[in-house]
Amino acid sequence: MRRRHKQIGPAPVAQPRYGWGLVGLHWLTLILIVAACGLAWWLDTLPLSPTKLKLYAWHKWMGLLVLALLPVRIALRCCDPLPRESELAPWEARLSAVVHGLLYACLLAAPLLGWLHSSAAGFPVVLFGVLPLPDLLGKDADLAALLKVGHEVAVYFMVSLVAIHALGALYHRHVQHDGVFQRMAPWMR
Repeated sequence: MRRRHKQIGPAPVAQPRYGWGLVGLHWLTLILIVAACGLAWWLDTLPLSPTKLKLYAWHKWMGLLVLALLPVRIALRCCDPLPRESELAPWEARLSAVVHGLLYACLLAAPLLGWLHSSAAGFPVVLFGVLPLPDLLGKDADLAALLKVGHEVAVYFMVSLVAIHALGALYHRHVQHDGVFQRMAPWMR
């Protein structure tokens, strides 16, 4: 006969988590950003070749996927029922809102500037090699150079924000121990 042990103290409270859709899009977006950035930085070292052009197409596809997933991410985030701000100190809530807002802006700006650059440079974007997307601008070498810089600045700013976001998550995991990190980490209890 098994004896029941009387629990001492309050019952553990289950931490609310984000829905699987939002969690999946969060990590998929991160994978796409890391892959697109890594690929772009590697491509800068390669000589011009058919392989380099094909890899640039993959880079564009990843950026366009990030752009296409953005409205879905925003919709899921708006529908999310978690009362995040009530668990954070006021400065944490403000910082979180600013970083998330800037991240979403970069998720829009970086791929859009890349697409604009590609259009102005005269390189059409053909999604997955089968769906030609419209050129957003006419060919203009000076504008293409400016848009390339804009795209790169947006990407570097986004990478900086991702690093700040990751540091914030680690702060909640290892310093605050408040369960905020686990909301986006489905492998954690």
